[in-house]
Amino acid sequence: MILSIESSCDDSAIAITEIATNRLLFHKKISQELQHSLYGGVVPELAARLHAEALPKILEQCEPYFQDIKAVAVTTSPGLAVTLIEGVTLAKAVSVALHLPLIAVNHLVGHIYSLFIEKETVFPLTVLLVSGGHTQVMEVKSLQEITTVAKSMDDSFGESFDKVAKMMGLGYPGGPVIEQLAKEGDRERYNFTVPLLKTPKLAFSYSGLKNAVRLAVEKAEEKDYKDIAASFEHIATKHLLHKLKKYFQTNPPKNFAIVGGASANLYLRKQIQELLKPYGAKLLLSDLQYCSDNAAMIGRAAVDMYKNNMFCPLEELDIATKSSI
Repeated sequence: MILSIESSCDDSAIAITEIATNRLLFHKKISQELQHSLYGGVVPELAARLHAEALPKILEQCEPYFQDIKAVAVTTSPGLAVTLIEGVTLAKAVSVALHLPLIAVNHLVGHIYSLFIEKETVFPLTVLLVSGGHTQVMEVKSLQEITTVAKSMDDSFGESFDKVAKMMGLGYPGGPVIEQLAKEGDRERYNFTVPLLKTPKLAFSYSGLKNAVRLAVEKAEEKDYKDIAASFEHIATKHLLHKLKKYFQTNPPKNFAIVGGASANLYLRKQIQELLKPYGAKLLLSDLQYCSDNAAMIGRAAVDMYKNNMFCPLEELDIATKSSI
């Protein structure tokens, strides 16, 4: 079995995954959303302190599995430095105490592997990653062959949802709140401009749309918020579809996946499904419970890394706040 630890942002999580079968034997996640909602977003120092309290408590529940663990996996990048270090420190301690090798897992690779929790891998794969920190398209040929073909130049898809919710005073995290509000609204009422519509550049941008929404919110009454939310969600998604359609002109997909916290958005899922129909492409989706940050996805990635002998020496295990993908 592999013990995996995730602490890249505001979720403390540990999982136990069986190497031979990919079975998830244990998974516990403690969310910090309630504590951070008081501040309208994640406070790094508070998150680190909460990880220091939560991770050891979860680890205690894993003790029955200790004798069968063959390696310890941990998220090392990307993420918040002060929270990543909590997970890495615990991983090192477990490694030394139980005499186990270490596996350093890239958080974005973990999100790709959220598709394969308790399943076999499916490669090659075109992946759209949408989360609070990232918006990018990747071509995944294998575990060791991942190429980013497009990414955001500023705000991410998920981050823009959080900021729009904050503008309306709707709290944190904003994604689920905006999605729910949008269901009651008119998607055509506010004619926001689709970002980068006229440029051939394969990239994403949400800063301009976010500013347009801010101006609309300043002039609106609270009864208008559902229409602003619906119009924003529509245009934010339309931007993704426009760039994906452009990419598909030269790179038609066979297997396509949406991963990351914002991939739980049902409107986005439906629109992507419609986009893929002309190509006959198969859409892969993570279970909703595994879209956001979790240790199960880190453990599933680590299973394949273990089989490929991708270990990290104790003295070399460290954090990197930026991703190499």
